[in-house]
Amino acid sequence: MAGAGRGTALRGGVLGTAALVLFLAGCGTGGAAESAPAAPRTADVKPSGPAPARTAQGTLLVADFDADTVTFVDPDRGPIDSVKVGTAPYGLVVGDDGRAWVATAEGVAVVDTETRKSLGRIPYETKTGPVTTGEYRGGGMGIALAPDGKQVYVGVNVPGEKGVLEVIDADRREVTDTVPVGRRPFDVDVSRDGAEVYATGHDSYDVTAVRTDSLTPRRLVVAPYGELGLGSWLKPHYAAVRDDGKVLLPFEGERLAVLDPRTGKVAIEKMTANTHQHGAAVAPDGTLLVVGTGPIDGSDEGPSLTVRAPDGKERVVPLDGPHEDVAVSEDGRTAYVTGGFTREGSWDGITVVDLDSGETRRLPAGVRPLGIAVL
Repeated sequence: MAGAGRGTALRGGVLGTAALVLFLAGCGTGGAAESAPAAPRTADVKPSGPAPARTAQGTLLVADFDADTVTFVDPDRGPIDSVKVGTAPYGLVVGDDGRAWVATAEGVAVVDTETRKSLGRIPYETKTGPVTTGEYRGGGMGIALAPDGKQVYVGVNVPGEKGVLEVIDADRREVTDTVPVGRRPFDVDVSRDGAEVYATGHDSYDVTAVRTDSLTPRRLVVAPYGELGLGSWLKPHYAAVRDDGKVLLPFEGERLAVLDPRTGKVAIEKMTANTHQHGAAVAPDGTLLVVGTGPIDGSDEGPSLTVRAPDGKERVVPLDGPHEDVAVSEDGRTAYVTGGFTREGSWDGITVVDLDSGETRRLPAGVRPLGIAVL
């Protein structure tokens, strides 16, 4: 996962010691066992003043991966409210009608973001085993909404097996179809015209492109370092769709894989952050934002946010501690980077980044927040 499910020749080789293999197994292996997870806890929300009757535009919504809630966050003051949604929420998406769709271990929760009320939860058709928490838990991961808001697409992780894309009718709030996709679908994205859905398979080094009219899947390999097996860190995590329809997948702050889903061909462009990378988003002006989670070996740089202009020029903004995912304000001037991280070192907050100046500030927000949206 988010997990995100973020030295080239040295990393591409076989790992040299058993100790290193054990250390790398966390992000790398989809079937690795975890210690018994702690019970999810509800977000400790400490409002600074009375909550408004209706949620203000520009409020942030985060998925609390170590709780059973989503948290509403004032971008200046911090948390203002939380709503229970289900165990270990991962990704979320918000439609123009104000409904949030949240991928949890138990099903897709629906929340009215204006009134901050739960509208229930839609169970998965796919059997994912016992409900658990942690990086490898079964259930929903990446999630996306059709441009017209009529379908919700959620990538469902089945521990130790291939993933499944479940299609939800947004009006009826029920699963209508299921499509096989790659292992551990960290991210799900939709083409600008709504004709295809892209599920990024972390452990299978691929993007599954699914036609929305026929639900026909095509496996497109995205492995700029090669397909190195479950123990490797050098896998796809999150993606973003560019205006020209190409799918952008960052790797290690070194390589940007530009996938043309029409042909399946992948072009590689150089990146400069030199850090393990997870979350990605495209700003309104076409700027690509990529979250650097921190080093995976001694030659790597620390956590960062890459700000990559459409012409390929990059600025790298250092961040304090690991982060997972990113969203951008409507005017494209501010990025919000979640501190949840799917592995060790997470923290309960967001880093707010001024994209003009590069200035940052930390904001308390939820419980190990992963997915994020700007309302």
